[in-house]
Amino acid sequence: MNGPHDLGGQHGLGPIAPEKDEPYFHAEWEKRALGVTLSCGAFGAWTIDESRHARECLPPATYLSASYYEIWTRALEILLKRHGFVTQAELDAGHMLEIGTEPKRVLKAEMVAGVLARGGPCDRPVEAPPRFAAGDRVRTKNFNPETHTRLPRYARAKMGVVEAVQGSFVFPDDNAHGKGENPQWVYTVVFDGGEIWGEGADPMLTVSIDAWESYLERV
Repeated sequence: MNGPHDLGGQHGLGPIAPEKDEPYFHAEWEKRALGVTLSCGAFGAWTIDESRHARECLPPATYLSASYYEIWTRALEILLKRHGFVTQAELDAGHMLEIGTEPKRVLKAEMVAGVLARGGPCDRPVEAPPRFAAGDRVRTKNFNPETHTRLPRYARAKMGVVEAVQGSFVFPDDNAHGKGENPQWVYTVVFDGGEIWGEGADPMLTVSIDAWESYLERV
């Protein structure tokens, strides 16, 4: 979707200013926010793609004025309510008022290290061979869905060259909305600066993205 998260190339939001020697957390509550988010994700009620979409759906004024982990916690409230784990009344009260959805699994303290070490691999086999190969010229599709997509707005309807075939992976546009994993081939596609940014772009600049096969058309 075209939401507040999709900022590539937009003017007026100021420069990116990396923080030197940035700490992992800027406040103690951020550690807890990360822990609660991971623990709730372990319930097995939603996918990482649905959680990303929940963050994208925050109102722009809320999203752009919130810190990184505040965005996480606000989206987590949406997911917990959507799947019946809490109600708005319980969030307002700060404690349980009724029995909600039973988690499929519970992440206990002694399990955390092993779960994090395993990660969440999303590579999946597909039967069809890849449609494109390194060196192929392609154009990204031009679409503006209200649903989740991993094709950034700045890279739509742009011509580039396939640099690599990365493998086949879960298709997030479907997986975010309960339509199944439906894996596709994923390609690294490289664009030159002029194609992305137009007149006045740095001629030495290139931009690369990882694009699912259905985002691409052959040139």
